[in-house]
Amino acid sequence: MGYPRLGGEGGRGGDVWVVAHKNMTLKQLKNKYPQKRFVAGGGANSRVSALKGSKGKDCEIPVPVGISVTDENGKVIGELNKEEDRLLVAKGGIGGKLHTNFLPLKGQKQIIHLDLKVIADVGLVGFPNAGKSSLLSRVSHATPEIADYAFTTLKPELGKIMYSDFKQISVADLPGLIEGAHMNKGMGHKFLKHVERTRQLLFVVDISGFQLSSVTPYRTAFETIILLTKELELYKEELQTKPALLAVNKMDLPDAQVKLDELMEQLQRPAEFLHLFEKSMLPEKAVEFQHIIPISALTGEGIEELKSCVRKSLDDQDSKDNDAYHRKQLLSL
Repeated sequence: MGYPRLGGEGGRGGDVWVVAHKNMTLKQLKNKYPQKRFVAGGGANSRVSALKGSKGKDCEIPVPVGISVTDENGKVIGELNKEEDRLLVAKGGIGGKLHTNFLPLKGQKQIIHLDLKVIADVGLVGFPNAGKSSLLSRVSHATPEIADYAFTTLKPELGKIMYSDFKQISVADLPGLIEGAHMNKGMGHKFLKHVERTRQLLFVVDISGFQLSSVTPYRTAFETIILLTKELELYKEELQTKPALLAVNKMDLPDAQVKLDELMEQLQRPAEFLHLFEKSMLPEKAVEFQHIIPISALTGEGIEELKSCVRKSLDDQDSKDNDAYHRKQLLSL
């Protein structure tokens, strides 16, 4: 409240902030605040000894790094990508003063959703059983669960590729995509929201093709690439602008070389083979791979080459980003 007789102003209400903390998890947040209601403090009334009332106490919601905050209509309020990032989600009301008739105003009230996305340099994209988990365990020290049934990976696994000069590149193995993922089939959107956060995509395809079950159609390696591209495009077109590499896995299988030659020909002249697809399966724009590396996650063939291609590709991207940043700085000057 204000103090009309002496024109004193009441204190503002406190604000509610979302703050990123390194060791916080969403589970801890839920256990600590089961009611999920956060209220900042009220401002102090104006009085003779203190005409200007003090501001109310701010309220901070601790969240893990990598959180995207949306309002109840799905509009993104902001993202917290590094430690100590802060985001104002509800502003305190103003204290009583002359133009409010010395009566305080209510603060904002807001329902927010917290969405955690994995942040990694490289995201592995592929249909189930393409060998993404085996590849992750080959290139890094991660120990994902590996089995020969389709959906082994149910949550994103993170690994790091270590280089001899101590550079580290983080790789996220994301749950296998299936046709129709953008419509939320399988792990659908849960998977695709993580892809948004990775800097580059590494497509992993099985050279012998893919069949989810006996009732679904068999897809060749080339068809798999086309379908993966289509899924990413249907979910969010920007995903296609990310730099992409292609790892052709399971080169230890018989006839793999013959199939690889065939695949390379199809990738070099995709237009000649697109008539084999239904119109609805074709992406608007084909992905251009910066590197195509034949590998075998089982025997280790091609793994070193893959590691150096991933690094080269990220280094190129870094120098492009730097150039763009400097250009922007120059323009603003």
